[in-house]
Amino acid sequence: MRVAIAGAGKVGRFVASDLVSRGHEVVLIDRDGELIARHEAGIKCRWIQADACEPLNLQGSGLDTCDVMVAATGDDKVNLVASLLAKQEFGIPRVLARVNHPKNEWLFNESWGVDAPVSPPHLLTSLVEEAVTVGDLVTLLRLEQGKVLLVEFRLGEGSPAVGKVVGELMLPRDCALVAIARGGHVIAPRDETPLMEGDEILALSTPDVQGSLEEVLAGVKGGSDRIPG
Repeated sequence: MRVAIAGAGKVGRFVASDLVSRGHEVVLIDRDGELIARHEAGIKCRWIQADACEPLNLQGSGLDTCDVMVAATGDDKVNLVASLLAKQEFGIPRVLARVNHPKNEWLFNESWGVDAPVSPPHLLTSLVEEAVTVGDLVTLLRLEQGKVLLVEFRLGEGSPAVGKVVGELMLPRDCALVAIARGGHVIAPRDETPLMEGDEILALSTPDVQGSLEEVLAGVKGGSDRIPG
């Protein structure tokens, strides 16, 4: 896979180095020539000194051949403009953008060419909740511009799902169980898979059925948006 990264700060360099180590081809863009000179020997990728917000500077850079763009600078305005250019000017299929200030996350959507915003503060909040919460649905990740959520629910002692098999759950529409974490192992859920106290359930759902999913797992009887799971 060919990946372009806008911003060669600590975040951009780490992502680039990690991707290179996994066998991907990386183009790392930054306008700071001194920064590039200091770090280019340490990451075996293509370095480009250019302003990621100026399309003329990026002509001939090969961005139109990239599969993914990561806007990873420390400036939300730059990340938005770089995302929009990546999608509209260079036709990059998938664009990920770093959100530095959570209050700006609402801007990072398909109108600006962003397929998936990444907000470190919100990720930390989700991880804290995931670590300490039993009996509540926790959102771990937002996909498709927030239209699909990856959620987690830890089955507590009072959950009516405990003792059932997956096929007996009345799951809401636009929802699918994707994995069960149990005892350090990952289980692919099947209709006959039993559910046990302490299981961590990972599911994909749309925001409008998130409450109904929580009702199924937490014990409130369901509504009209449910179909057999």
